[in-house]
Amino acid sequence: MGKIAFVFPGQGSQAIGMGKDFFESYEQAKNIYQQADKALAFDLSGLIFEGNQEDLTLTYNAQPALLTTSTAMLRVFEESGISADYVAGHSLGEYSALVAANAMTFEDAVVAVRKRGQFMDEAVPAGKGTMAAVLGMAASQLEEVTNEVTAEGHPVQLANINCPGQIVISGTVEGVEKASALAKEKGAKRAIPLVVSGPFHSSLMKPAAEKLNDTLQTLQLKDASIPVVSNVVAQPITSKEEIQQKLVEQLYSPVRWHESVETLIENGVDTFIEIGPGKVLAGLVKKVNRSVTIHSVYDLESMETTIKAIKG
Repeated sequence: MGKIAFVFPGQGSQAIGMGKDFFESYEQAKNIYQQADKALAFDLSGLIFEGNQEDLTLTYNAQPALLTTSTAMLRVFEESGISADYVAGHSLGEYSALVAANAMTFEDAVVAVRKRGQFMDEAVPAGKGTMAAVLGMAASQLEEVTNEVTAEGHPVQLANINCPGQIVISGTVEGVEKASALAKEKGAKRAIPLVVSGPFHSSLMKPAAEKLNDTLQTLQLKDASIPVVSNVVAQPITSKEEIQQKLVEQLYSPVRWHESVETLIENGVDTFIEIGPGKVLAGLVKKVNRSVTIHSVYDLESMETTIKAIKG
């Protein structure tokens, strides 16, 4: 029997009504939403279930909303007795992974990601930074392009190395536009501007990282009980000191998702279970390696299907 990894989605997977079926059907899930409302002292669950998509998409709302929903689904799924040998999450999803690995309490994590969203929002004024997905170009080639544009005084860098032929770049609006144009000149298939509120995972996020470090110092981080594959190094880590350091670096470093998936497979993982709204990571994992088994737990029906498939 191969090993199992639980993986958790990041920003962009949020949708109004996500997790409501879990909230209404399971006490464990309801508790998580109520803990979030209490920890943040505002009606986050009301925003998730009855709010509008525009408000939910704001970085400092989307981050706690996704963490809360993923954790609520995880708590219910764990009752099946299926456990993970490894965990990982895409950007913000790393916090859900840390909760799953008992390195952070849910309350600490939800407060941390709310602040993380606020710090990211404050670091670069709206409209000054952006991101774009570049399709059909190797990371090494794209890095030459971003280095060239940055050297001209328009900061831009690789932000998410998601899967073969799909890399997100991040930086100033000018930097991203110039790098997108240059990448296409040099053979990239497409460059698609992303609807985001800032240049995440770029050097422009360093002011946010400093503030996040101060916040994390106040929390009770613990060593992880399950290895967490870190976005920054694409390797399993467990020590609380390293976890804290990598969470800070993560804000201005690329998300090495492609390598993280390869690391998990090298460590014997043949079954990936995405827990949280949407199926974005399932798609990315498939593009990295078609031979692994991938399940997504995003509503009650998909959870039942996954449990049946694994338990037989």
